[in-house]
Amino acid sequence: MKPFIHDNFLLHSDTAVHLFHNHAENLPIIDYHCHLNPKMVAEDHRFSSITELWLSEDHYKWRALRSNGVSEYYITGNASDWEKFQKWAETVPYLLRNPLYHWTHLELKTCFGIEDTLNAKNARRIYDKCNEMLLSPEFSARNLMLKYNVETVCTTDDPVDSLEYHTKTRNDKFKVKVLPTWRPDKAMAVENPESYRQYIDLLSKVSGIRIASFQDVVDALTVRHKFFEEQGCRLSDHGMEGFYNEQFTESEIEAIFKKVYKNGNGLDAMETAKFKTAMMLEFGKLDADTGWTQQFHYGPIRNNNSKMFNQIGPDTGFDSIGPCADAKRMAGFLDRLNSAGKLTKTIIYNLNPSDNAMVAAMIGNFQDGSIPGKVQFGAGWWFCDQKKGMEEQMNTLSVMGLLSRFVGMLTDSRSFVSYPRHEYFRRILCNLIADDVEKGEIPMSEMNRVERMVEDISYYNAKRFFRF
Repeated sequence: MKPFIHDNFLLHSDTAVHLFHNHAENLPIIDYHCHLNPKMVAEDHRFSSITELWLSEDHYKWRALRSNGVSEYYITGNASDWEKFQKWAETVPYLLRNPLYHWTHLELKTCFGIEDTLNAKNARRIYDKCNEMLLSPEFSARNLMLKYNVETVCTTDDPVDSLEYHTKTRNDKFKVKVLPTWRPDKAMAVENPESYRQYIDLLSKVSGIRIASFQDVVDALTVRHKFFEEQGCRLSDHGMEGFYNEQFTESEIEAIFKKVYKNGNGLDAMETAKFKTAMMLEFGKLDADTGWTQQFHYGPIRNNNSKMFNQIGPDTGFDSIGPCADAKRMAGFLDRLNSAGKLTKTIIYNLNPSDNAMVAAMIGNFQDGSIPGKVQFGAGWWFCDQKKGMEEQMNTLSVMGLLSRFVGMLTDSRSFVSYPRHEYFRRILCNLIADDVEKGEIPMSEMNRVERMVEDISYYNAKRFFRF
């Protein structure tokens, strides 16, 4: 019997098979947005078990376990590694039609050479085999990256981070480029005055700028932005519920800053929106001046389960999709940067799939002929990071823009075995385009262009766009 994950998995025509195996499969991986721990790369971390490697920080799997009635004790609690793996194995057969079913078996095959479908009966054998293989240096953090033909990864880092682990990895002359990404969300998180004041004090310390005003904050961030640039940073990233585009005066922003920082007072909704607008515009200007790409991940409602947030903290699987974006705010914000000559290369990722057409149309408003695909509709993200979501994102981009200029896939993951998501994406991409060829909607005379298109989306567009 043919294994579930076979050579032509998800490839439903001879054209799809040709495109994937001859033009996508063996290209290097550029993972330009992830949440890998730089310390684990710098120290070439060795994993104690498949549970640590596979389950320890994966909130996608945690959500599935909870939905299958598994107690938190076996998810983030004190159960043994074997017990946690066992509960995952028991859950896998219930994942049919969930992307985790595909990812689980892609990871087992590509990392460990295991072709069996995981279940309760074979769990112990697979657990023991994986753990035995993990004893080999071949399965260290760095060697896993090499195994998957990774060329460049961009981690997610706060402006106050020392980036010492990026420096160590670079000084070790590790073959894979491990670059920081500027993620300054905390610098504008004024909703909690106490934590914001603590953060600004830390920013002051690491930048060497005595902060007493909003302009001082900008100056301190500019110092850190320059430091990130010196460490090879090429991208910023912003996680937010939505875009901000309030009108304000400099004196208003100074007053708002003093209210929250000096006096420790809370802000009302309009004050918060004005402050965040001002800060986001400053971030945009910094990125434009250095030629970075700015990324906007918008649309989640985070930490919905307050009981679990208080118990185990953020990023543990209790976030969800928010309402559709205010398109006028998005357009207004981008237009303010563009009118000032400060709209840098930009990628917009929406969490609500209902925003697909709006975002695909929006990016066309700000293309200026200077760079192919200067403003990008980002890959299917988070809840849209699955076969249907990827196809919908690419189909929408195709009819409203240029799919040929798309910078492709990323893992957005904390795991060193998530790289098969790039393979998954490439298979879906090849099958999607091949279907048009097979139907006669793309002429066979254009196969050379089709082949180049697949190669570009899989690898070359990102390499050129980000200047890696």
